[in-house]
Amino acid sequence: MARELCQDRLHLTRRELLFRSACGLGGVALASLLQQDAARAGALAKKTPHRRARAKACIFLLMEGGPSHVDTFDPKPKLRELHMTEFVRERTQFVSQMESGKRYYVGSPFEFAPAGKLGIPVSEHFPNLAGCVDDLCFYRGAQAESVNHPTALYHLNTGNQFGTDPALGAWCSYGLGTLNDNLPAFVVLPDSMYPQGGPANWSNGFLPPHYQGTPFRPQGTPILDLAPPAGVPRELQRQNLDLLQELNRGHQQHHPGHADLAGRIDTYELAFRMQAEVPGIVDLDREPTAIREMYGIGAAETDDFGRRCLLARRLVEKGVRFVQVYSTGWDSHDDIATAHRNRMHAVDRPIAGLLKDLKQRGLLDETLVVWGGEFGRSADNGVRRNSKVWGRDHNPAAMTLWLAGGGVRRGAIVGATDETGQTAVEAVRPLKDVHITLLHLLGLNDDKLRYFHAGRHKQLSQVGGQVIAELLA
Repeated sequence: MARELCQDRLHLTRRELLFRSACGLGGVALASLLQQDAARAGALAKKTPHRRARAKACIFLLMEGGPSHVDTFDPKPKLRELHMTEFVRERTQFVSQMESGKRYYVGSPFEFAPAGKLGIPVSEHFPNLAGCVDDLCFYRGAQAESVNHPTALYHLNTGNQFGTDPALGAWCSYGLGTLNDNLPAFVVLPDSMYPQGGPANWSNGFLPPHYQGTPFRPQGTPILDLAPPAGVPRELQRQNLDLLQELNRGHQQHHPGHADLAGRIDTYELAFRMQAEVPGIVDLDREPTAIREMYGIGAAETDDFGRRCLLARRLVEKGVRFVQVYSTGWDSHDDIATAHRNRMHAVDRPIAGLLKDLKQRGLLDETLVVWGGEFGRSADNGVRRNSKVWGRDHNPAAMTLWLAGGGVRRGAIVGATDETGQTAVEAVRPLKDVHITLLHLLGLNDDKLRYFHAGRHKQLSQVGGQVIAELLA
């Protein structure tokens, strides 16, 4: 009982506390003492994982829109043979904008080249990433459940298609705490446009507000009002914050179960500490020229994503547990030859730079890197009304993810799709098993990482699942 109370850090209503305190007043007294200890330590204090962690932190590279597996890392020669022959499939969930005209199989417009010791095929537009293949584990057996972007993104990020549950990064923050008291445990680096579904993709959900993701702005200062107002010395700012916190804590004594108020108090303190820590981290000009060039910073095509990848490395290096980096524009219903080529060129050099930089600093062994989107794409053209060039439709039945770093097999392919790439056929597992595997590598057990809410204990996987052992080293 004490372990459960410690785990949830006692952000409980009175009813929930009494539910757990089966020992009557003795249990209530113990809960009170534990709550005082938790308050002193802070909700984001470093916590002991459930098992030996293979990775201390995770960088999730999320390609929003659904990158095509058959045009990136899962080539299908059969599609070349079937090119422009009629394609027929049952339309069960997704109703696209195509209403008239036939659908046809479409071969990839890209060439593939073998890379690494095993000759793993990689699209011609990932020349830099091809040099990192021996550190990657490609997983071709994952399947999503939704074919609409917002619900699919919510599912990928939170395990719940409705977007009301905590994000994966929030669960990691809750289970592990932070390694740096001056920084958030969960940071999000969005593209110039937020992903579909918005901030619910990095929400704390029903967890206390301490665990929500902190988005950094892609341009300008990453956090508004990061610098103190002109003419206000840090000592005066500290005095003002102390007075505000005294008033807030006085109010909190009358509302002990008010988690939002507790989160607000902690956020003010964190914001004050971040003013000293963050400016140095986000100043990428402090990096050597060779490092910035390795990420593609300074080149028009790669500068934007390259800056976010370099910032992700600097954040995990400073103790942030979970960093999510977004790349938008992968929803190629039309002209996939141009659209996907541009997307690959924009991320190839930055991602390769990130992997090489982590490795040369000795950080790759303790940092889990994940690449993927909310679903894959179809084997057919997915033609839409008035479309003049071929693209591909949404396809949750087949997708490619790859992983690198702490605890992951290297230079490997796990799973397979059928001859046209339309559905996964080997090592087929749902996304919840991917989530459970990521938690496992970070030292967390999904069955133990629970939070009592709305009358029951909840977890990321919803109803449990299994680690994908084939992905582990």
